[in-house]
Amino acid sequence: MSAEPLVHRIAEIERKTLETQVRVKLDLDGVGRARFETGVPFLEHMLDQIARHGLIDLDVQAEGDLQIDAHHTVEDVGITLGQALAAALGDKAGIRRYGHAYVPLDEALSRVVVDLSGRPMLTYEVPYTRALIGGFDVDLLREFFQGLVNHAAMTLQIDNLRGINAHHQAETVFKAFGRALRMAVEPDPRMAGVMPSTKGSL
Repeated sequence: MSAEPLVHRIAEIERKTLETQVRVKLDLDGVGRARFETGVPFLEHMLDQIARHGLIDLDVQAEGDLQIDAHHTVEDVGITLGQALAAALGDKAGIRRYGHAYVPLDEALSRVVVDLSGRPMLTYEVPYTRALIGGFDVDLLREFFQGLVNHAAMTLQIDNLRGINAHHQAETVFKAFGRALRMAVEPDPRMAGVMPSTKGSL
């Protein structure tokens, strides 16, 4: 039997710079509902994987300098999502803290491991087989995760173990991240009210 959520864990964060305006609203105890308006369709497809497989209700609205390229928009969505995750998690007492997932898609297979450690660290080993998916630059996916990790203060290890189709590689990464995050934020019935760290804080 699953534990009840610790609290209604929701957050809404707005980030405004000269390059972008981003608003992220999320509910960690949702059902996977998603709504996106970013101007970057492939990013929205990937965010949908996080929502659906993480059972997170996620609303992302962004306006950025897409006349230059998608870099600032993708990175700032990652930053703002990280800030929203940190706000929704609060002090992290009673959660599992760690999560992991392997996800296949046809020939591709990715592994993602999450530690809601309070320390930002990204290991990202994804040898994409091409530089563009449609018109989307795959380098931007690392920038998304770096921004997220820095502002959620999590340790995140991402490995694409195999893959030929770059779209499949990316999709397995985001699905596995959603699954791993879902496990990490889940209330642990044996840790109710307990900080999952010998330090006493995360």
